[in-house]
Amino acid sequence: MSLTGNWSYPTAIKFGAGRISELPGACAQAGISRPLLVTDRGLADLPITSQTLDVLEQAGLGRALFADVDPNPNEKNLAAGVKAYNDGGHDGVIAFGGGSGLDLGKMVAFMAGQTRPVWDFEDIGDWWTRADADVIAPIVAVPTTAGTGSEVGRASVITNSETHEKKIIFHPKVLPQVVICDPELTVGMPGFITAGTGLDAFAHCVEAYSSPHYHPMSQGIALEGMRLVKEYLPRAFANGQDIEARAQMMSAAMMGATAFQKGLGAIHAMSHPIGAHFNTHHGTTNAVCMPTVLAFNADAIRDRFDTAAAYLGIDGGFDGFRAFVQDLNDSLNIPRTLSDLGVTEEAIPTLVKGAIIDPSCGGNPIELTEQNLTALFKAAL
Repeated sequence: MSLTGNWSYPTAIKFGAGRISELPGACAQAGISRPLLVTDRGLADLPITSQTLDVLEQAGLGRALFADVDPNPNEKNLAAGVKAYNDGGHDGVIAFGGGSGLDLGKMVAFMAGQTRPVWDFEDIGDWWTRADADVIAPIVAVPTTAGTGSEVGRASVITNSETHEKKIIFHPKVLPQVVICDPELTVGMPGFITAGTGLDAFAHCVEAYSSPHYHPMSQGIALEGMRLVKEYLPRAFANGQDIEARAQMMSAAMMGATAFQKGLGAIHAMSHPIGAHFNTHHGTTNAVCMPTVLAFNADAIRDRFDTAAAYLGIDGGFDGFRAFVQDLNDSLNIPRTLSDLGVTEEAIPTLVKGAIIDPSCGGNPIELTEQNLTALFKAAL
């Protein structure tokens, strides 16, 4: 079976090994002739990035690069990116990398023509309608990890460096016009990034599947996304050159981000403030929180995970599923506790304050309060 396809769900996706060569055509499709490639510092000097810039240059599209992006990108990175975009006279963005490069690239395209501060467009009510939609630049997204699924998302997570809060900035036109998913770009990912990003995709599927909101399409996608992670993440972790496993994990990442239109929950509500205060890896943080949150939500989700476990070939229904999650974490060398990530007990009141206002709270099957969130953080510590 050839793992190659052209999909138009939820946007135009060119999927398959070697398809980075089609980047100039993707730019043309999006109406971009002077792209700015936005990525993070870690990727800036890697061969996949220089090879991608070579592809652009050979097609007469220049090789403009902005890489002043932190692992948890903030408004200072964004201001610098917007300045580089406007000073360079660019007409579109190639968002390239993992979650941080993708999120910041999308926001550079979004903010380059806006006159209001980025925080005015937070994902609250209809705040997105404040944006001038006509000046949002076109975006081509090229993921180099298999985790966030930000390449098929209509939002970005930006950290407020002053308040240490992660904010979700949303607009429908932030959805990239074209995505190139080339699993060959992910073969160099180190094991701990493969594990953390893969478990981020898994958390997106688990939380979407757990969410009480009505969205049968997302429910189906979340279930199959969980299966792909279960089957292929251990393979990708064991052998980074396994191109089939890498490809299936790229699909799982997009599926997680498509599924969570149905909602996220306590895992992300906890993970966002932890990442903002302790600068932890987002997917790894999700993975550490997952067993505790599954136990907390057990009464509300047991029946549906009895069904999921059967589909996934896991014995023991919900309890078997929860045991599987801990075993999977252990097999991928994920720390067992938040303390292992550097989180301190003194920080819990601050983290609870961040978690209770996180939009992810709304999708948790059991209503979250400061009281039960405090207990959750303590249990995960």
